[in-house]
Amino acid sequence: MDEEYDVIVLGTGLTECILSGIMSVNGKKVLHMDRNPYYGGESSSITPLEELYKRFELPDSPPESMGRGRDWNVDLIPKFLMANGQLVKMLLYTEVTRYLDFKVVEGSFVYKGGKIYKVPSTETEALASNLMGMFEKRRFRKFLVFVANFDENDPKTFEGVDPKVTTMRDVYKKFDLGQDVVDFTGHALALYRTDDYLDVPCLETINRIKLYSESLARYGKSPYLYPLYGLGELPQGFARLSAIYGGTYMLNKPVEEIVMEDGHVVGVKSEGEVARCKQLICDPSYIQDRVRKAGQVIRVICILSHPIKDTNDANSCQIIIPQNQVNRKSDIYVCMISYAHNVAAQGKYIAIVSTTVETNEPEAEIEPALELLEPIDQKFVSLSDLYEPTDDGTESQVSQTHLDIPPILLKHHLSETCFRTRQWSEKKLV
Repeated sequence: MDEEYDVIVLGTGLTECILSGIMSVNGKKVLHMDRNPYYGGESSSITPLEELYKRFELPDSPPESMGRGRDWNVDLIPKFLMANGQLVKMLLYTEVTRYLDFKVVEGSFVYKGGKIYKVPSTETEALASNLMGMFEKRRFRKFLVFVANFDENDPKTFEGVDPKVTTMRDVYKKFDLGQDVVDFTGHALALYRTDDYLDVPCLETINRIKLYSESLARYGKSPYLYPLYGLGELPQGFARLSAIYGGTYMLNKPVEEIVMEDGHVVGVKSEGEVARCKQLICDPSYIQDRVRKAGQVIRVICILSHPIKDTNDANSCQIIIPQNQVNRKSDIYVCMISYAHNVAAQGKYIAIVSTTVETNEPEAEIEPALELLEPIDQKFVSLSDLYEPTDDGTESQVSQTHLDIPPILLKHHLSETCFRTRQWSEKKLV
């Protein structure tokens, strides 16, 4: 604690561990602390099942029908990985995949009119989908061909669209796509949570749809991957990476004070000692005086004894309920995994429903999703506050993390990380 570090990271959630791993690879001297005695923070996987019952203060113990408690690894926050996405590329570049095994999620579905349908993302699937009528299928197929051929560096592929000016709303109009098709394209393919994207230039949306299609093409069943034994393995993998490159980890370490001088962070005080630093990265719970509440998220962990109906008995899937289908401003998500991923007892399934809270009755907001899951053996309901920083951290050098990795940090460090990890691998081989 009496040393000086380039960066101190507080909290061992997924984002914090990714950043500490990347910065350690880049030669930064990193100290990583967590007030908890375990890795993962809110991104941890809870085991055994008895611990989950205690965490949610349920009066009873798990019934015998739930199997052995140690067979369960239940994520607190759901997350699937896009097979061709940035996070998977980082796992490969940094060789964190040495510590993890993944399985392809078996299906991607979208909700329409009270039923769920497979998300069509290729020309063949578009023509076979029950989501659309015959003429709509042809128009959507033309749209998918346009997206597949689109290259932002080749104006010949633009077909009259200026990707930096034309809005996505205008692109949909160009292909004469109806509201239902717009809904599942924007929310189930481009994975936007709201409709704000419609009135901004279309480049990012087109790239998001291309990413979905490219990810799907890698493994076939869906564009998503999920780690065996739960998401809690991801933070630990990046923590090992940081440790290999000299990062220092301290768990069960209470943080008493963020030490500031002239408006700039200079250290962290814990148990009477001060570790000095040039920069601080932390989750918002460590700096409550520098954040404001920006909303809430409701998550419901549901234990099932059956696959979700109309998913072809999939052992894992994602279901997206677009906002317009249930008269909301943001989407509802259902992520389902099972015993096939070593996260539940034999024959059991875990479905996690989540959405942004919009009313005073959050549980009523997710009722359409819960109806898809019936019958439910056990529910665990949580409400979490969302925070946003009161300043951008430029002057104070205090940076706050969120569930998503800050893109600016990724772009800054990723190429250097690739180079250094390969150098390290070659040294190991020698």
